[in-house]
Amino acid sequence: MPPDEARPGTLRTLIDFAQPLGTGGRLRLGFGEPSRVLVARTADEVRPVLDAVEALAREGRWCVGYLRYEAAAAFDRAFAVHAADGPLAWFGVHDEALPWPEATDNDAPASLDWQLGLSRADFDSRMQAIHRAISNGELYQLNYTATLHADFHGEPLALFMALRQAQPDGYAAFIDAGEEQLLSVSPELFFDWQGERILTRPMKGTAPRGATPAEDEALAQRLRTVPKERAENVMIVDLIRNDLSRVAKPFSVRVPRLFHTEALPTVWQMTSDVEALVREGTTLADAFAALFPCGSITGAPKVSAMRMIRELEPEARGVYCGAVGVVQPGGHAIFNVPIRTVALRGAQARCGIGSGITADARADAEWEEWRHKRAFLDRAGRASGPPFDLLETLALVDGELRDAPAHLARMAIAAAHFERPWNQASVASCLDDLKARHATGMWRVRLLLDAQGTPRAEAFAMEAPPARVLLQLATRPFGEAHSEFTRFKTTRRAHYEALAPTESGAFDTLLWNRDGEITECTRGNIALLLDGRWVTPPLRCGLLGGIGRANRLRSGQLAEAVVRVDDLPRVQALAFVNSLRGWIDADFAPFQK
Repeated sequence: MPPDEARPGTLRTLIDFAQPLGTGGRLRLGFGEPSRVLVARTADEVRPVLDAVEALAREGRWCVGYLRYEAAAAFDRAFAVHAADGPLAWFGVHDEALPWPEATDNDAPASLDWQLGLSRADFDSRMQAIHRAISNGELYQLNYTATLHADFHGEPLALFMALRQAQPDGYAAFIDAGEEQLLSVSPELFFDWQGERILTRPMKGTAPRGATPAEDEALAQRLRTVPKERAENVMIVDLIRNDLSRVAKPFSVRVPRLFHTEALPTVWQMTSDVEALVREGTTLADAFAALFPCGSITGAPKVSAMRMIRELEPEARGVYCGAVGVVQPGGHAIFNVPIRTVALRGAQARCGIGSGITADARADAEWEEWRHKRAFLDRAGRASGPPFDLLETLALVDGELRDAPAHLARMAIAAAHFERPWNQASVASCLDDLKARHATGMWRVRLLLDAQGTPRAEAFAMEAPPARVLLQLATRPFGEAHSEFTRFKTTRRAHYEALAPTESGAFDTLLWNRDGEITECTRGNIALLLDGRWVTPPLRCGLLGGIGRANRLRSGQLAEAVVRVDDLPRVQALAFVNSLRGWIDADFAPFQK
């Protein structure tokens, strides 16, 4: 809403920032209506706005705001950018800070249907253009991005809270600038400048989180050691060292930490620290002139990379890849690189996504990295969905629970992922009580864990599994293959139920992902006899790591292999596999032959 329409007492700005150079803890504050607003709409106005911000902060005010990526032209006319789609710089000035709201009365945000305005074919074509430029010696690396768009009808603050829950820690900021609202939950520090010390922490290198602790650690280790990721990181470290030297005291630039992996909810990210002592007389505008835009979101060399970015990207980046931050009373400045940022304008939402392209980058891997990076948006969407419990389904036969330790271990991992309390003794006691009431017969047990960590168990009479079943092949890709609600078993199963069998006599549906890779069935895993050996899809294809599947991988009865839909005519036999029912031989339903 415009400033003159703001409701009295309404929080217009929230910041929740880490303090790398502070005393620990977080800078978590709210701000009401600004006493004044500083706006730059032309390149010539950007430096005066930053000078005013610095002066007002030294007088005791709080200044919170942002610079668009397109503000780069204010610091170097050689930086090629599109025409800006809003203010180049915007800062609200506040006489006092307010406490962070303990609770809000906002409704849960509506789920947004994000659409990427870039086809895979166009992505591949631009990757080829970047590789040609690298081969021709025009640049070493380029950060290529695209924009996700969605219709938005809801309360911006509620969406921010959901995003912050999905992407905690880091540098979160909600700024209602009237004509637009910025919802940044970026994990990347641009710079933290206090006194004479300035710290930058560029983020370069990404890997997905694993479905198990062992896989998670293996992915982190791989990120730290893969030459491509290390090269990408060190190129930007060198660029920022050079940028920082423009305002640093001689010989004070150093790199105290290199190739550090940070665990975020949906990805591993690799960061490095570059710090320096700032020369006397350096202003906030000088610091931006030396460092902006951050090299991690341009590439190297910066001028050449930005020129190619303007050629390849059809629209302005906006606040995405710019800077969002706060200058505290006295002058301590903390700014993030808004790489996980949603911009709202009216009924439209936009969010950028991208990655650094080097000579050895592969289109498939980069496209996959984009998918992992945008997962925080999908994770935020769970706040708008119905409540859910964690779920394990076990077979209880004559008083004995099949594979109980493995099921409890898997539920404990899910509880950690969804940040739910886990008490092994309480869960075991719950199951013991159920076993005592069902000492004979065959039962299907549903073990549930709610958001407070309270377990409950239910038992349902179960018949012996059939000797053979029919499977129906899904008629469309399983869009949620890589969702956390696929990797972890919960009661939120609408994405599975939407692909339940539609043909009479079909036992279950065989699913496949957007890349045409077989994943699993809606209620169990799949085993396929292909080229003389039994295989099952690897977890990276997007599926639940079933207990029955794990047992057979361990015994050597199954091996992991990618199987595509196109490979199905060569499959010699099929089997449905899970812990509850065991191994059931399967065929494709006759209507698919």
